[in-house]
Amino acid sequence: MAGGGGGGEELKLLGHWGSAFVLRVRLALYLKGVHYSYLEEDLRNKSDLLLRCNPVHQSVPVLIHNGRPICESQIILQYIEETPFFSGSGSTCTLLPADPHERAVARFWAAYVDDEIGAPWDKAFRSRTEEERAAWMGKVAAAVPGLERGLRECTDGGRKGCFFGGAGGVGYVDVVLGGVAPYVHAMEKVSGERLFDGEKTPLLAAWLERFGELEVARAVLPDVDRVVGYVRMIHAKNAAKGGE
Repeated sequence: MAGGGGGGEELKLLGHWGSAFVLRVRLALYLKGVHYSYLEEDLRNKSDLLLRCNPVHQSVPVLIHNGRPICESQIILQYIEETPFFSGSGSTCTLLPADPHERAVARFWAAYVDDEIGAPWDKAFRSRTEEERAAWMGKVAAAVPGLERGLRECTDGGRKGCFFGGAGGVGYVDVVLGGVAPYVHAMEKVSGERLFDGEKTPLLAAWLERFGELEVARAVLPDVDRVVGYVRMIHAKNAAKGGE
């Protein structure tokens, strides 16, 4: 399907509906107003196209632009931001600020989301026992105050809005974190844990609420109950492996 940057462009996204990494790419493409073909992958039976396009990690997301694949979600987001094609749809959305220092700050907090929150959360997701899962989620919870601090700095304590983009609105870090928003809600339903607590992390709690109200979130993010079912299915599957 042709994108907004001009005729003759071909854009495909290989993904899985439950992947937070895929969701962040879909959020960015929606914000940019770009049309694309979405191909849902069966991660238990990966397509030849996925294996050809990402032979190293064999994972989603993969964005294919005019036959050339781009892998890894944050790299895809930067490609979307830096490639003129994605600015030709009439959208005024910019994910990264023009100021080099502000861009570096945004990349720092995006890396923080993946390294300090996403990585241990993925370990918890794949854990085979409740004890192991609780230990990894403890690491996630320990990193959340740091992210609250980052949001406070980016918004001047909330005086510049509620998003990491500050006065510019939704930005790069918001899109990166936005992919896990359904899982934050699902976690509360599955385990009773409120990761972004209104008393402990009020700015993140406000961010979660306001982000969920956005048109892009309503259009792209999956239903929380569906995510709850998916999380419980993965937990049960891993628990069964642990008992073998």
